[in-house]
Amino acid sequence: MLRKLLMAAAITAASAAHAQETVKIGLMEDFSGIFADIAGKGSALAARLAIEDAGGTVLGRKVELVTADHQNKPDVASAIVTEWIKVKKFDLVTGVSASAASIAVRQLTRDNGVIDIMSSGGSVDLSNKACSPTGFHWSWDSYMLAKSTGEAVVKDGGKDWFFLATDTPFGAASQRDTTAMVEAAGGKVVGSVKVRQGLPDMSSFLLQAQGSGAKVVGLAIAGSDFINAVRQASEFGLTKNQSLAALVAFITDVHSLGLKSAQGMYVSEPFYWDLNEDTRKWSRRFYQQHKAMPTTIQAGIYSAVFHYLKAVKAAGTTDPKAVTAKIRELPVKDFWTVNAKVREDGRVLRPVHLFKVKTPAESKEPWDYYKLVSTLPADAAARPLAATECPFVTKR
Repeated sequence: MLRKLLMAAAITAASAAHAQETVKIGLMEDFSGIFADIAGKGSALAARLAIEDAGGTVLGRKVELVTADHQNKPDVASAIVTEWIKVKKFDLVTGVSASAASIAVRQLTRDNGVIDIMSSGGSVDLSNKACSPTGFHWSWDSYMLAKSTGEAVVKDGGKDWFFLATDTPFGAASQRDTTAMVEAAGGKVVGSVKVRQGLPDMSSFLLQAQGSGAKVVGLAIAGSDFINAVRQASEFGLTKNQSLAALVAFITDVHSLGLKSAQGMYVSEPFYWDLNEDTRKWSRRFYQQHKAMPTTIQAGIYSAVFHYLKAVKAAGTTDPKAVTAKIRELPVKDFWTVNAKVREDGRVLRPVHLFKVKTPAESKEPWDYYKLVSTLPADAAARPLAATECPFVTKR
């Protein structure tokens, strides 16, 4: 009798433990620094909406979302993710704005066989040199923005370029890729300067750009650094004789600048809230809680989390190998992604749109900031797989 009671207690305890298990998703973003507006709390909201739309559970287990602020520091990001992986046994790491932080996190997830979906960092190296069999690059990268913006501006007469690039892996990749596009289109680069991330005064760098004689000043700078650069360029009168080309800018940046300052600027993004009825419907739902329209990064977080949960359900397990196979196998489909393919290097193939910022007179409602100029198809927007330096792809 005692033996039967002990067995029953053991079964009950095991069942209770299983019921208490959760699928753990770690969202790491900048919640307090220069990328807080384009990621931050909006990314957390987008992840919660994805979990809600997936039903809140998967395989009978509650989906748990944990957020963390990496402060744009690779060492902070690494410390947090190490605990997530080795102590708390997280199933997915996602987000990770700031390219240096995302590459540091990628090394840890790759070494430990944990799935990551980098939907916020923009360095093309995430699906290239820093690729991973369990890693994915979801929303955007420096290559797609460089190709969309660089080619178009040269065709519009902006043949001589000077770069201001943030001193990060993203800044280097963005300048490198845009330089290649500019030169391929018949333009040339007359100079460049690296800018420390978070530097409030960019006057000396802008004066170098002004004195270069370049027709176009390419800004490979993101977040509040980008906003500061545009404002200071306007104050110095740089935009009277030179054009600014935003190599990475989001709708919240344009909102902060205002149409008077940003009008006429070319901006490339794969997502815009007003693209179609589906994007408008979801974005207004997002706006009701966040009081700002979603950025490409925030929309990408939703897409990443939603697809991950779909893959877990299809795999019938959270085992990384099985889920990774389903992530690659299933087409990515959500409110802004139409049956996108996940390439073998982890890159999601999606189109990118070139927009021109409207004038105040052209804007008909709040957040009505962009007019569509052109669209680069998904296959053309991604770095060719034939040129990859992804180790696990080239070794096959």
